[in-house]
Amino acid sequence: MASMRDIKRRKGSIQSTQQITKAMKLVSTVKLQHARTEAEKSKTYFDCMYETVNHILSSVGDMDHPYLVSGNAKKKAVIVISSNRGLAGGYNSNIVKLVTRHEGWEKEELQIYAIGNKGREALARNGYEIAEDLSYLAEAPAFRAAMELSDRLLELFRAGEIGEIYLAYTAFKNTVSHEPTLLQLLPVERERYVRDDQLQDSSKGLMNFEPVDEEALNMIIPKYITSLIYGALKEAIASENGARMQAMDNATSNAEEMISDLTLKYNRARQGSITQELTEIIAGAEAIS
Repeated sequence: MASMRDIKRRKGSIQSTQQITKAMKLVSTVKLQHARTEAEKSKTYFDCMYETVNHILSSVGDMDHPYLVSGNAKKKAVIVISSNRGLAGGYNSNIVKLVTRHEGWEKEELQIYAIGNKGREALARNGYEIAEDLSYLAEAPAFRAAMELSDRLLELFRAGEIGEIYLAYTAFKNTVSHEPTLLQLLPVERERYVRDDQLQDSSKGLMNFEPVDEEALNMIIPKYITSLIYGALKEAIASENGARMQAMDNATSNAEEMISDLTLKYNRARQGSITQELTEIIAGAEAIS
């Protein structure tokens, strides 16, 4: 059985850790509120872009456009959004598993565009090629940076150096629900954009393009992909802070349970020590008498 000194020392250590987890939970809560607001703001623009692309693709029929068919290159570019810091539960490991356990992918085919140190380090340890480190975007995502990344990848896609582009991030559902998501950016999956009868009824008629539909897609799809990347960055930050808030709340609760258990052990050890001292005193007194 541990001594009273050891129990007291361990209890003090856990109390210090508990203070840190409480502080981290409060910080994450504040950051979550701000990140959720930013994610909700960007969602309006994304929904508008999604509806526009939906209208276009449902109207053009079976047009043979470069953005709608896979390239000949076997290389696949994967934008992986994780965090720069840990202590966020399974947030980072879930994203890594999403990439490493995806069926039909060969490790040699993937080029990782890593946003976040944790995901980059884990994938590099597993032997994946890190094409670019963009960890600075995990802290403060900017629309211009998302547009520049989109332009670089589109240029590689048009040049035939990569055949497909994917986005791996954590979608923010609510404070306690975050879903690891793998989204194909290019080629655009036509089946995802089936006409929604609730959005388009026969009274609205067909959509007319000016300029022609191919030029319209050339202009709108790059903007759409940029909005996807930017929206994913915003949702990932909200998910990260939500996951960290939950992890720190669980750690604080666990620390409270451990402190209660150690307090009970300390009191028992103290009671046993007092009882032993009294027994020794009484035995000594009887021996003298």
